[in-house]
Amino acid sequence: MSEPIEMKVYHRATGQLLADNVALANTFFTRLRGLIARRRLAPAEALWLRPCNGVHTWWMHYAIDVIFLDRELRIVKLVENMRPFRLTAPHREARSVLEMTAHSISHANLKVGDQLEIVRGERP
Repeated sequence: MSEPIEMKVYHRATGQLLADNVALANTFFTRLRGLIARRRLAPAEALWLRPCNGVHTWWMHYAIDVIFLDRELRIVKLVENMRPFRLTAPHREARSVLEMTAHSISHANLKVGDQLEIVRGERP
């Protein structure tokens, strides 16, 4: 069995590291399961759902921040502190979604239009 690929998320304009432990959910089952089985999400962790344009927090035990990204990883919508048992409407421009710990959006001062960078391993 191969080792998981380490991915990190950066704010492109500032170079700020937003998460250094990013898991990719890119199959039907990994997207469906999402963070449901997790007791919590550590501050440096994130889940990248691809493709995805809407999420739910059914059966989760904690709130999350949800970042909707277009094809170029530009932020098209932000949902802060999404509590358990909630559902977002699909966003037509979104091609993927990044789920992070609650309050990550405000701590990083993220705005719609900001561009993110997701890299494998260390940033060049």
